[in-house]
Amino acid sequence: MSATTLTAPLDKTGEADARIGLRGHVRHTGALVRRNLLWIRQDPESMFDAVLMPIVFTLLFVYVFGGSIGQALGGGQDQYVQYVVPGMMAMMSMNIAMAVGTGFNQDFQNGIMDRFRTLPIGQGSVLFAKIVVELMRLLIATTIMMIVGVLVGFDITNWGGLLASVGLSALFGTSIMWIFLVLGVSMKSAQSVQAMGFLVLMPLQFGSSIFAPTKSMPGWLQGFTDYNPLSSLADSARGLMVGGPVAHDVWVTVGWSVALTLVMAPIAIHKFRTKN
Repeated sequence: MSATTLTAPLDKTGEADARIGLRGHVRHTGALVRRNLLWIRQDPESMFDAVLMPIVFTLLFVYVFGGSIGQALGGGQDQYVQYVVPGMMAMMSMNIAMAVGTGFNQDFQNGIMDRFRTLPIGQGSVLFAKIVVELMRLLIATTIMMIVGVLVGFDITNWGGLLASVGLSALFGTSIMWIFLVLGVSMKSAQSVQAMGFLVLMPLQFGSSIFAPTKSMPGWLQGFTDYNPLSSLADSARGLMVGGPVAHDVWVTVGWSVALTLVMAPIAIHKFRTKN
């Protein structure tokens, strides 16, 4: 098969995509969001991570580590609840973001994405629809986590700070989703995407201030946590919801989110259009 034959469909796809206006992209994104939601309705097990993960992790960290870390914070388990629940918003955003990469890869393996790329729709709409649905799942997971947090003793004293924390978590989670979309379209299997995701997520999550203060960590690890965006997100949520300085951490989180989106979104869209 000649190179011209291989590239012709891609050129036509790019030309068709360029002719679709903003209104068309929004309409196509809405239709694909509905398709993804109907798929979740047919496969409710795909919601297990968003429903069960916040329950399991919240209970696990509060009742296993709450006593010892709470004493280090100058209190007990109740003190640790006030510390860890806001920080776990950062964990939710990362773990839900990983699911978009594995699901995207599975759609390629099943041939669904090949079908989408033959339709006269905005190709970017396919990716945007994935992100919108994952944001919905993130909001569900965060809501469940907060309900469990309240049940184990978390005090919501600043509703405005809570809403701001949820918005900041959604913003950062969206930027991470673009990274996993790139992995989903680049790697050969969903298992590879998941394995790569865990290799990235575990050091970022545990090498941060999500679960424990960083003051007791070795100096070299503290240097890593200072530049870890999850620490900034966790500290931002903690300051907004419980009290404390927030300006620096909020701006760092927003900066990371904007930078990752500007870099990774065009790469993800390009790889999706050119994958064969």
